[in-house]
Amino acid sequence: MKRIVIIGNGVAGISAARHIRKLSDHEILVISSETDHFFSRTALMYVFMGHLRFEDTKPYEDAFWSASRIGLLRARVESIDCDRRTLRCSGDREVYYDVLLVATGSRPSRFGWPGQDLPGVQSLYSAQDLEQLEQRVRGIERAVVVGGGLIGVELAEMLTSRGIPVTFLVREESWMSHAFPPAESAMLTRHIREHGIDLRLATELEQIEAGTDGRAAAVHTTSGERLACQLVGLTTGVRPDLGLVESTTIECDRGVLVDHLLRTSVPDVYAAGDCVQLREPRAGRRAIEAVWYVARAMGETVARTICGEPTPYVQGIWFNSAKFFDLEWQVYGDVPAAVAEGQSTVCWQHPSGRALIRINHRAPEGPVTGFNLVGIRYRHELCERWIRDQTPIRDVLADLGAANFDPELYPQHEAEVVAAFNRTHPGKPVVLKRRRGLRSLLTLGRAS
Repeated sequence: MKRIVIIGNGVAGISAARHIRKLSDHEILVISSETDHFFSRTALMYVFMGHLRFEDTKPYEDAFWSASRIGLLRARVESIDCDRRTLRCSGDREVYYDVLLVATGSRPSRFGWPGQDLPGVQSLYSAQDLEQLEQRVRGIERAVVVGGGLIGVELAEMLTSRGIPVTFLVREESWMSHAFPPAESAMLTRHIREHGIDLRLATELEQIEAGTDGRAAAVHTTSGERLACQLVGLTTGVRPDLGLVESTTIECDRGVLVDHLLRTSVPDVYAAGDCVQLREPRAGRRAIEAVWYVARAMGETVARTICGEPTPYVQGIWFNSAKFFDLEWQVYGDVPAAVAEGQSTVCWQHPSGRALIRINHRAPEGPVTGFNLVGIRYRHELCERWIRDQTPIRDVLADLGAANFDPELYPQHEAEVVAAFNRTHPGKPVVLKRRRGLRSLLTLGRAS
């Protein structure tokens, strides 16, 4: 029996611990300085908004860990000695390991702005960030959020829910235009503004000004504008947290370098999750993918290898999701901001601007390569299977109603998507299959 030590109790580390326990009787110890127990990081915003208590974000009862014989240690790992296979932890505690899994996650990116370390300036990533935010919003009159990613929108929504006016600085000409196709980017730009956010496009941070009390009092933009505020949220992305491993013999670049089995350069030391950089990423994919779904898959995969079943980590079909205020978004497969050479797209948008379906496929009528959905939910397993099996676009469109995952009486828009395709593709038109049940009788193809 081996002693397996995991640094980090995020989704990568905990997924690994759970699956190691399912596969073996190895001793497992998870070390984290953030919280006593695993929690859903994506749910932090709902705690701030009053929809959940923090204890509601924990997927498992506290007794689960001892019952599963997974040891938990609340401590900060201060150093790793790979030669002696030991960790030096806070409180002058030394921990021995036979196998080590580094799952230290990400840390917020900072870009050297003057004033970025002032009191009143923070990111939103950890449980400690949430606690800090609770203290800092008391009595403030205005906030500025810098950075146009998903976390920036979450923070803007959180602050707005407390009645705090928010100015949102985004360097792109349209929100997330570097990642979203123009129609989706324009839709979400409108949606953010419709919820009362002062969205400033093509605007970048130059510096943060301190007040007489030494706290953040204003931001200055590169266009010369001064915006008074008492809170600055820096949400300009994340990068692998390498603070612990950079001083070791574990080879790093922008992240902890791993092979296809998630092994590092040091024997019996593995890495998983946001801190990882793949040495040989799949064609068309990034070497660092700091996404919850990726971290979970890495944790499950590395568990099998650690337990004697060498299992390559395969970057599966890309998936991500988010919520922009009350508008949900999902992406399956490859949906770049601009249609790639040899690709084609069919896109339908509801006149209300609150629903969009985009399906990318190889031109002219080849297999589907990606789905983008805003305001509409499709079945993950079916979209993934269509992409994996290289199902032709006409076959997908004919059976598109099977993918819709919205509640029974919600309007269905698959007929409009098929009609959009038929208008631009001459020849025999695609005919949407009728679905059985109340949905097909009442709502199929009917606009809201």
